Amino acid sequence: MPRNRARVVAAIIAAVATGLVTGCASAGEPTPTSTPTPSTPSAQPSPTTSVDPLTAWVDARLDAMTLEQKAASLIMGHVPGVDPAPMRAFVEQGAAGLLLMGDNMPATPDELAALTAAVQVDPEARTLIGIDEEGGIVTRLPWDDLPGAEELRALPPQATQDAFAQRAALLEASGVDVNFGIVADVTDDPDSFIFERVLGTDPRSAADRVAAAVTGEHGTVASTLKHFPGHGAAPGDSHSSVPTAPLSLDEWRAGAAIPFATGIDAGAELVMTGHLVYPAVAPEPASLSPRWHEILRDELGFEGVVVTDDLLMLQHNGLPEYADPNENAVRAVASGADLLLYALPADPSEFGISVPGLASAIAEAVRSGRVPETRLDEAAAHVLALRRSALD
Repeated sequence: MPRNRARVVAAIIAAVATGLVTGCASAGEPTPTSTPTPSTPSAQPSPTTSVDPLTAWVDARLDAMTLEQKAASLIMGHVPGVDPAPMRAFVEQGAAGLLLMGDNMPATPDELAALTAAVQVDPEARTLIGIDEEGGIVTRLPWDDLPGAEELRALPPQATQDAFAQRAALLEASGVDVNFGIVADVTDDPDSFIFERVLGTDPRSAADRVAAAVTGEHGTVASTLKHFPGHGAAPGDSHSSVPTAPLSLDEWRAGAAIPFATGIDAGAELVMTGHLVYPAVAPEPASLSPRWHEILRDELGFEGVVVTDDLLMLQHNGLPEYADPNENAVRAVASGADLLLYALPADPSEFGISVPGLASAIAEAVRSGRVPETRLDEAAAHVLALRRSALD
């Protein structure tokens, strides 16, 4: 299933968000002062207004959605097991898609393909199927024996491209649309939580292999770079804490930023924000930080879908400011996130989470003016465009 590239989708979203279409005449054109004679060619005809079909579809879908429906469309969650019925029930609440984990894996690729096909509920837009298929120690597919980061970083970048091209083919055959699988973090510290998963131990070697991984996945599955702005400089495990990085913005630009910038230039469709704090840049985790989203968009030029790391991780760290899942969701959307990721248990209410509850909280934040409706529309449009383009 070929995917539209991130910049193409983003350009479409920009047109939707601003209400503009191509072909509008410039306001400053001079008005002719003479009337042409019959033998003189007439003045330039007005350009024909044209609307890209994807733009038109996203625009029409947004116009038909309530605030709650738009908010629900930003959610991707994990539903344990291999029974498609609860998975369908989850996405029928309006969610964007499903996150596959180890407990979703049947015995064969054909069985997984049947499962992912069985949860498709909208003929006009894919239920996005996402997965963390990095290779190595983070491998969900039992039949993926391709090399992971520890092996690839010792080989030329072409080996990374080849491995991720083959891995993407495995994912596509199983009905997966999005791979949350390209670690753009960088560290040379063997004691780092992320060390076994990085593609390079210095910014340049990591960048070369990150770009190679994106190139390998290109046109097969949508690529995701993680964990922005970089876990390597932030000691600790973001699954159970909020790691802190002691870097200034200039130090970040000179090092940790490079693999992300290179992966974006290579065409990655998604960037995953981490629950990581760089106090010199912003006081909150990047996943909830307007400043880091601004840097990602305006400085690195990323125009695709921004996805959070699993938002349930924020609750697991035990800090009171992240205890409310609805508040975390509102803060993520307000800061610039498009897609909210949840690695949920069988009973999400155990953590106070439900699709209607999250959607209601986000919609109420829009009604109260805390989140601009244009921000919600922008996020929903990004996700809808990715879902629509995944049909191709």
